[in-house]
Amino acid sequence: MDSVARVGEAAPDFLLNDLDANPHSLETARGQILVLNFWSAECEWSRRTDLGVVAAVAAMGEQVRLWAVASNVGESVEGLREGAIRAGLSVVLLDRDQRVADAYGAAATPHVFVIDGQGVLRYAGAPDDSTFRRSVPEHSYLKDAILALANGQEPPTRQTQARGCAIVRPVAAA
Repeated sequence: MDSVARVGEAAPDFLLNDLDANPHSLETARGQILVLNFWSAECEWSRRTDLGVVAAVAAMGEQVRLWAVASNVGESVEGLREGAIRAGLSVVLLDRDQRVADAYGAAATPHVFVIDGQGVLRYAGAPDDSTFRRSVPEHSYLKDAILALANGQEPPTRQTQARGCAIVRPVAAA
């Protein structure tokens, strides 16, 4: 996983365990739309967008999967479980060494990546248009991307700037 994922190209495959140590890979989601949501139980931006992310995916039923990816150093499994319950997330994957975050170019939480059933990255960025000053979104980029892909079309917006909490990385030794 040396290069960074690009919209319109094959999404990098990965193998991550969920909170119960069950393995998940991009290959296991083939045939379905997959939303990877780089997420943190401790990030206020993630908490603000959780409801919209979960609702956008749930509206499509079995056609779409949502996997939250926890890449922050220092978040406990217990804290992630509690946060997942609060957010309504059923799958949280552990990316402790940030290899998957690096492969996708995720730097913040939330940062969503929508992958079509053939494994091609079709959208990357913020789940919606909320900002620091306007916490209630007016537009859901995630919902647009999912609906377009479900109808065999390209998302109207392919990439936006992710906004949120920086992914917490290990402190480099001096």
